Amino acid sequence: MFRFLLLIIFSISIISETKFYVLGTGTPNPNPERGGSSYLVLVDQTPYVFDFGSGVVRQAASLTSTWSGENRFKVEDIEYAFLTHMHSDHTLGLSDLIITPWIMGRKNKLHLFGPKELDIMSKKIIEAYNFDINYRITGSQPQNPSGYIVEFTEIYDGYIFSNHHIEVEAFRNNHGDLYDSYGFVIKTEDKKIVISGDTAPSKNLLKKSIGTDILVHEVYSSSGFKKKTDDWKIYHKAHHTSPKELSQIANRIKPKVLVLSHVLFWGSDSDEIINEIKDEYSGRVILPNDGDLID
Repeated sequence: MFRFLLLIIFSISIISETKFYVLGTGTPNPNPERGGSSYLVLVDQTPYVFDFGSGVVRQAASLTSTWSGENRFKVEDIEYAFLTHMHSDHTLGLSDLIITPWIMGRKNKLHLFGPKELDIMSKKIIEAYNFDINYRITGSQPQNPSGYIVEFTEIYDGYIFSNHHIEVEAFRNNHGDLYDSYGFVIKTEDKKIVISGDTAPSKNLLKKSIGTDILVHEVYSSSGFKKKTDDWKIYHKAHHTSPKELSQIANRIKPKVLVLSHVLFWGSDSDEIINEIKDEYSGRVILPNDGDLID
């Protein structure tokens, strides 16, 4: 009996701890308070980045003890990054993600997962920074010759990555005419997290999200939408999700927490957006600030 109790205590003690941070909640609009789309999953202090809009590395750094944050990981530990789609507000931080952790001491390759065009982008970035990279490797304070190198994996519908920490599944969403646009299902020992990516209502998301702890979903303001011209209404309806539609999605999925991100405010404030959703959804809804921990 005593051995059995010890086994239970030991099993509980070794369960991984997962933390989920929203690094950037913004859109292509240059809101000074909201950086480009980006999320950080920490599993036992190992970081995994999902989307890398502008400001991604500095926002991640703000969470570390190096910069008065609460976490032990360092930016040079960032070795895995996953991309939903190739739009600029999700990719502008790629050069930072390739170069800055290397400058800070990353020795291993950066493993990138995303649509095939991401491979081209990463190679062009390294080419553009060739002078700086060579200077840092051969200068008086030489950097290691490997930490800026990218190892790319093209994603598709299905499981795209797993190790002892985490399992990542990609699924195609519904972002207008953009075929290579994905959401992610992220599973760890203690969490299931779904990131919608930029999308109108998606049947794939509904199928993949049942039983999720955290659903991160984009949304636009209903009141702002009404002020748009007809051509822009057609565009946004095909590419994004209204509060009413998101309420219906959340009522079907029933996540423990619904996290609003990539919010098109169009003059509305956070309370108005949340209230538009809670008109038809009674679950927990959060519209976080950049850098917030979601629990």
